[in-house]
Amino acid sequence: MSYHSPVLLKESVDALNIKEDGVYVDVTFGGGGHSREILSRLGEKGRLFAFDQDPDAQQNKIDDPRFVLIGENFRFISRFLRFYGVKKVDGVLADLGVSSHQFDEAERGFSTRFDADLDMRMDQKSELSGKKIINTYTEEQLSDILFLYGELRNARTLAKTIVEARVEKEIKTSFELKEVLQRFLPKAKEHKILAQIFQAIRIEVNQELEVLKEFLEQMPQLLNEDGRLSVISYHSLEDRLVKRFIRTGLFTGEPEKDFYGNTNEPMKKVGKMIVPTREEIKENNRARSAKLRIATLK
Repeated sequence: MSYHSPVLLKESVDALNIKEDGVYVDVTFGGGGHSREILSRLGEKGRLFAFDQDPDAQQNKIDDPRFVLIGENFRFISRFLRFYGVKKVDGVLADLGVSSHQFDEAERGFSTRFDADLDMRMDQKSELSGKKIINTYTEEQLSDILFLYGELRNARTLAKTIVEARVEKEIKTSFELKEVLQRFLPKAKEHKILAQIFQAIRIEVNQELEVLKEFLEQMPQLLNEDGRLSVISYHSLEDRLVKRFIRTGLFTGEPEKDFYGNTNEPMKKVGKMIVPTREEIKENNRARSAKLRIATLK
């Protein structure tokens, strides 16, 4: 399977501060690059659990007695770890977003480069696809996701155009959607705007921000006292949630103060945000927008 080099490999695994006999989780297994690096630093008694709901990832399963690959969404991390008798872990690594492999497989419908079914499901068992969203969501619903998840200022106009076009004919493929919106895609910005539109649909299909919130909320209970959380994000919507949760333990508002004016945030950041070097971006274009944040319990 064509899986590209993992982004910020050394930095994200260094962030876990690995103990040889520790228990670790890689919640976005993909091609297994981060998992292999973690395993290389574990001793015989160490354990690594990995999550990936994409059936393609199963083909990269690592044959190692210390390793377990769980074919589920990482929003259920605590539940499935309990099934294996694990209540606390020493570190969790998350490399968010879509893998290069998913972008490169034309039929998955993630990429603007190929004419393929508007699918975009990371979990092939899911009923909600990009095609279903484009053809059944109301104009208001479409406008909301394009504005909130694609950060598109002309979201209302785009939504209205999609709804008018689908009356004539169902919009089934990525190129059909591109054609419908062509007049809003000036040559110089075509790729950027299309990427924002596809990002918005993909986030809605896979409930990516809800999944991330549910995952983060489980970290204070799941991590051991000196356990580490290492998260790589690729767009501002994800990064804002990660940054805010590490700082306040919340996604909106500010933490409540007690009688003495103290707050009770569950986590604290470790070091500064890390971004890839120029060399890494040159070798792996996917790294260009990556941001790594590290946290531990307070």
